[in-house]
Amino acid sequence: MKFVLVNKYDEIVTKVDLSDDIGVSGAKTYFKGVKQMSEDVDFDSLWRVMSEKEYDLQFKVSLQNRQSDHRKYEWWKDDEEYLDIDK
Repeated sequence: MKFVLVNKYDEIVTKVDLSDDIGVSGAKTYFKGVKQMSEDVDFDSLWRVMSEKEYDLQFKVSLQNRQSDHRKYEWWKDDEEYLDIDK
């Protein structure tokens, strides 16, 4: 199973393909070893570890939400004088 290390800007920093039975906690331990951080630094405040499938689902949902916010703007209401509705 593929796991990803995601920064606070929701960007994938690193990917790794590990055994399916290792789980997210095992992948988190792996990434902590790769980063070689001191004990006083909070790993969870800097990064998130998740499966690639979970990241893809989350990314698609957040992308859809960002796009739907843009669709809420009704440009034709601002430009009514330019429309040919009455003609």
